[in-house]
Parts: sequence; structure tokens; C-alpha cells
Amino acid sequence: MHDEGRQLVVAVDGPSGSGKSTISRRVAQALSARYLDTGAMYRAVTYAVLRDGVDLHDAVKVAAVAEGVHLTIGTDPAAPHIAVDGVLVDREIRGSEVTGAVSAVSAVPSVRALLVAQQRQIIAEAERIVVEGRDIGTVVAPDADLKVYLTADAEERARRRSSENATNQAATAADLARRDRLDSTRAADPLRQAEDAVVLDTTALGIDEVVERLQHMLDKVMA
Repeated sequence: MHDEGRQLVVAVDGPSGSGKSTISRRVAQALSARYLDTGAMYRAVTYAVLRDGVDLHDAVKVAAVAEGVHLTIGTDPAAPHIAVDGVLVDREIRGSEVTGAVSAVSAVPSVRALLVAQQRQIIAEAERIVVEGRDIGTVVAPDADLKVYLTADAEERARRRSSENATNQAATAADLARRDRLDSTRAADPLRQAEDAVVLDTTALGIDEVVERLQHMLDKVMA
């Protein structure tokens, strides 16, 4: 039996459009666990940087915004939310302006250090939690009980994301390729697969199928 007193941490990494958010939320609900979308935190800081009219390439000023902003993160998988200085920004952080700027803000080492510390604090306070992002298994929670790296081919990822956001698929594909390149080549905590992560290619898999596979893996972890 799984020791009820022991914490359970599931790390889900992968590029945009791999199904991370939907799958992580579904797994968290199945486990009666908390859910943390670390990407939303970087997007929220990016929103604050844009709100304050700060130059994205001025790392010192970007870091100052991150230091000064107050993020409130709701970790209920049925209704996750994020607020910047008390204002809910769930819609705003998914807009094209924030999407276009988030990789630049995420690349600032001091912003990453600040948010990673906050993420670790949220994880430490949870009995069970599913955490999704790009550096969870490698940086944020390297001791997670289960590490999963979700991927899918570029065309399928673009199709999913454009259908989700009602955007042009070719433009979405170009944007995803740009973000993949920036996120995997940045100096601080690049997007990469943890050596001990289970890799799941979701290209030809339905959401239910992926969730079922992860639940089987978790049954073994929790046995």
C-alpha cells in the first residue's frame, strides 16, 4: 500500500501542444491531488512586464518586475487560476502578446530562480501534486515520484493548439517552432527530457488513453 503520510509528486514536462495541461489536470483529479501549471506563472510575470511597459530585453528591469509582482496561484485541478497583484489574468496570459513574449522573460535566470523557489514552496505544501512545465523533472522537482515527458509531432501539436485557440495552423506551427527553439537553447534551465523520465508520444493517442497509461504507472509507484 502507498504510505498515506508520504508526499506524492508527479512531474509532467514537454513542449506546447503535447497535451500537458489537459492530461496533468485529469491525472490530478483522478488522484485527488493539487495541480500546478508552472507555465502560467511565467506567463503571469510576462503579463506584468508588458503591463509595466518594460523592455523585454532589459533583464534587470524584467527581474525587478518579477520581484515586485504578487502572484496568487489556485491549484484546484477542476478550476485552476492565477492572479497578478490581486487581478485574475487567466484569459489575458493566453493572448498572443504574452505568448510572443514569454520565452524572452522565461530566459532571464533571476526570474527562473525566483519562480522555481515559489514552485518548490507550493509543492512542499501539497500532500499530492501534479506539476507541469518544461523543467519540472530536471530542475523544479528532480526527486518527483514519477517523471513523464510528453511529446507529439510538430504538425499534430500545431493542429491541437490552433484548434484550441482558433488560430491559423501554419502561423501556430511557426510560433511553436520559435518557442521550442528558444526554450531548448536558453542558458538557464532549458527544455529537455529528464534522464529518468518516461517518454510518451501522444501524436496518435487520445487524452483518455494517455491518462489511463499514466494511472497504470502511478499504481506501480504508489503500490
